[in-house]
Amino acid sequence: MDNVTRSGRTRDVVIQAALTIIARDGARRLTLDAIAREAGISKGGLMHQFRTKEAVLKALLEYQAEYFDKFSQDYMAKAITTSPEANLSTQIAVAREAVTTEKSVAFAILGAISEEPGLLSVFKEIDAKKIETLRAEAADPDLATLRWYAARGMLLNSLLGQCPLSDEDRERLFDRLLDSEQWQSSSKA
Repeated sequence: MDNVTRSGRTRDVVIQAALTIIARDGARRLTLDAIAREAGISKGGLMHQFRTKEAVLKALLEYQAEYFDKFSQDYMAKAITTSPEANLSTQIAVAREAVTTEKSVAFAILGAISEEPGLLSVFKEIDAKKIETLRAEAADPDLATLRWYAARGMLLNSLLGQCPLSDEDRERLFDRLLDSEQWQSSSKA
């Protein structure tokens, strides 16, 4: 195996180990020693790829962005033909995916911002663009914004371990948020 392939595999193992630690033990337990143990590699091997914990956090955020970009593109390709509010549907589906995926890459965000709160500013800009896009396509921009925030609220409560809803209740509520026809009729009332 060549060095590039080995390096890429080590990087993937480290990212998965970091996600496992954050999901299982919380972001505060994410250390280079813990990552090396979880990944089954030496600390030297880890530090060859990532010199600092901040470098691991940055890699987690990049991984998270790639994962959800691909998920969004795949979902949007389907939603554009079936939903009058394809951008909104896609964003709600992304929130659902982040909640329901084991070792969700959304934990990467949680881990990164707990260590570097300044990273939130990047997400604020991204979210502002998402809201602008979904409002532009919506018949009722305020209702679309409320639906987006409801989905994000369920996501954040779940990530923080504060969601009292059962998995079934949460899935049912995500289904309702995704049901554009239901919301179109209620906005006309």
